[in-house]
Amino acid sequence: MFSRIAYQLHSETNDLYGLLDRLKKQGHSIIDLISGNINQLGYEFPQEYLEEILVQASRQSRVYRPDSFGQKPAREAVSEYYRGRGFCVDSDNILLTPGTSMSYWYCSKLLADEGDEILCPQPSYPLFDYIALLSGVRLVPYRLDEANDWAIDIQCLEADISTRTRAIVLISPHNPTGHIASSDEICRLADIAFRHDLAIVSDEVFSEFLLQPTVLPSPVGSTAPLVFILNGFSKMFALPGMKFGWMALSGKEDRVRQAMRSLELISDTFLPVNEVVQAAAPEIFRKGESVCKDFARRIRECWGIAEEYVDSIDCCSYSKPGGGFYVTLKLNGIDEESAAKKFLNENRILIHPGYFYDMKPDHLVLSFVQKPEMIRYTLSALRKTLSGF
Repeated sequence: MFSRIAYQLHSETNDLYGLLDRLKKQGHSIIDLISGNINQLGYEFPQEYLEEILVQASRQSRVYRPDSFGQKPAREAVSEYYRGRGFCVDSDNILLTPGTSMSYWYCSKLLADEGDEILCPQPSYPLFDYIALLSGVRLVPYRLDEANDWAIDIQCLEADISTRTRAIVLISPHNPTGHIASSDEICRLADIAFRHDLAIVSDEVFSEFLLQPTVLPSPVGSTAPLVFILNGFSKMFALPGMKFGWMALSGKEDRVRQAMRSLELISDTFLPVNEVVQAAAPEIFRKGESVCKDFARRIRECWGIAEEYVDSIDCCSYSKPGGGFYVTLKLNGIDEESAAKKFLNENRILIHPGYFYDMKPDHLVLSFVQKPEMIRYTLSALRKTLSGF
């Protein structure tokens, strides 16, 4: 009765989450030290701003006049956002989506036929496997070099290119390592894309959360023949429920034009972005600038506290993240799954083993976006648990 894909989407619960389910059924409260939902961690767009913006937006959008690309004022607001950061992306080359996950799916359907390949960094976020499965494309991992602070292994990446490769995914800041691709890395990546005629899909959802004052390097304006910049409100303004994202295209004029023509039809098939949210977008950008800066400041403070505790754990090492709100710990002589299960069982705190992200053994991944007292409590507990090994 069901498709081949439907059966592939089912998987057995792993041991860690089996333990988590049992503890929850026993009535235990669990601290989630891996969640990316920053709303649940006290980061919220000011309610007084949001209510006022949404009321006005609902009035503006009371008559339904859809635009396949997204409403022009919302796209112009995205374009203005990039101008403020020194990049030129015309509003006519921006497509609105209900979030980055859908943007990835659009890119897959636009760029690749079934069985074609897209290069994706390893380690990587598990979501991509499901998007690739639903799109019928094959993900080919390229290596991030842990010994070099998780920098892109350019030689490895180019060796992974085949006649079926269609695009390269760049995630910067990277989830979960926090690596920020340098200008040199992006230049070399663009050169490879140019020589092999490949698109670059650049995921920049953590772009506002840099742990040092710097400008995020971007492939916009590079030599790559076609670049897709993906971002949205979910992380930037702590508005995941708004479901507002975008794809900003740059590159060779004929490639951009052809891509936008095809994306128009793909988007018109679904018209998935809420009209009220689109009407609200320009004002969210305007009032959200200071909100976003406050979020970034708080996250830097969280890392400052977490770093002190991570530095004091003798049995692990790590590369300092450049952005985002995750850190990856490399364990010395400790099995990652045993550590994660012991930590959950003893402290009721969830942390992820590295194999969830296709890392080589043995690593732990955690989020440091918590209230200061919670950071101190959880990381003190982690230090104690690991010392027990």
